[in-house]
Amino acid sequence: MDGTKRSNVESGKIVEVVQKQDQRSGKLTKGVVKDILTNSKSHHHGIKVRLESGVVGRVKKIID
Repeated sequence: MDGTKRSNVESGKIVEVVQKQDQRSGKLTKGVVKDILTNSKSHHHGIKVRLESGVVGRVKKIID
């Protein structure tokens, strides 16, 4: 599923995000969405979320 559309991202979904410091390497962090931080309907780099672990990043892949 597309992580650039806010309508696809919901609390409780398992996603892979890229953190700010990992943007160059493209390292992905897997976790469960706690909060959606992007207010607009879409964002070309991915919707910014906070995971339950406290990690903040942009959604690159929605797993479940």
